[in-house]
Amino acid sequence: MKEFSPGDLVEIDTGNGLAYVLVTHDHPSYPTVVRALAGLHDSRPDDLNAVAKGEALSTIMIPLAGALKRLGISHEVVATIDISDVAHRFPTFRMPIRDKQGNIVYWWFWDGQGLTYEVEPSAEQNAMPLREITSAERFLKLMRQEPA
Repeated sequence: MKEFSPGDLVEIDTGNGLAYVLVTHDHPSYPTVVRALAGLHDSRPDDLNAVAKGEALSTIMIPLAGALKRLGISHEVVATIDISDVAHRFPTFRMPIRDKQGNIVYWWFWDGQGLTYEVEPSAEQNAMPLREITSAERFLKLMRQEPA
């Protein structure tokens, strides 16, 4: 199974149109980090750099090669993109820490190396992606741009 590398722009035939993900980072202990890009296309756009640098639906961690194989959907690497101005740093992910009743007590923030925490996160911190592994099925819904 081919693994993907940072900078790979992967075209995915979702059945609803062509969708794109940009592989941004590898981490030795976690799956691939990708930017799931907004927009579905009837055919491959001429300017793939513009697609790669466009709006992201989400930044997620997913074992991409395994998920695509499991889903059995057509995909290919269509470009290698310079990600330095899109995703030069490993993204910071957030994770809720809950008490026994299930209430969020505080948030952990992980930057790929260390943890910090915040009891009352800022709006910017609340917009950070969740630190979780995305399932193949959830990934396909995201790429098809269907409601969760």
